[in-house]
Amino acid sequence: MTHPRNTICLWFNGQAEEAAQFYTSIFPDSSVGRILRAPGDYPAGSRGDILTVEFTVLGVPCLGLNGGPAFQHNEAFSFQIATWDQEETDRYWHAIVDNGGEESACGWCKDKWGLSWQITPVALTEAINNPDPSVAKRAFDAMMTMGKIDIAAIEAAVAPESHTWIK
Repeated sequence: MTHPRNTICLWFNGQAEEAAQFYTSIFPDSSVGRILRAPGDYPAGSRGDILTVEFTVLGVPCLGLNGGPAFQHNEAFSFQIATWDQEETDRYWHAIVDNGGEESACGWCKDKWGLSWQITPVALTEAINNPDPSVAKRAFDAMMTMGKIDIAAIEAAVAPESHTWIK
């Protein structure tokens, strides 16, 4: 078995396997791998408890560590998921939010374990990276009013006819 050289380690309070199963049920190119049970007692658990869960989310190797309640997830770390259309954006957003998560702003949401996700349509990324600063600003301003990203609203904001020309 090969070991990835860089793995994202996510700290959980006893729910690493549940979280890994949830994430891998939502996203393609995702799977649960090895589960390590603790060979002895440790501060957050006992011998035989699940200590770590190896899993992959959209091809990114992760390790869920059942480390106890000492550390919580926060917005300083998030998964940014690029989506191709509104249907995919809606599917991922609702999978996270409707299963104990919560909505935030600008395409961000949190799952029920407090892990942050950015569900980011490629159309948004391209619009806010537009070489025309006025187009990029209109896309950015539209995004700032949204929770879940509405691709049609982003496209309308950057459309030439949406701009009021000053003579």
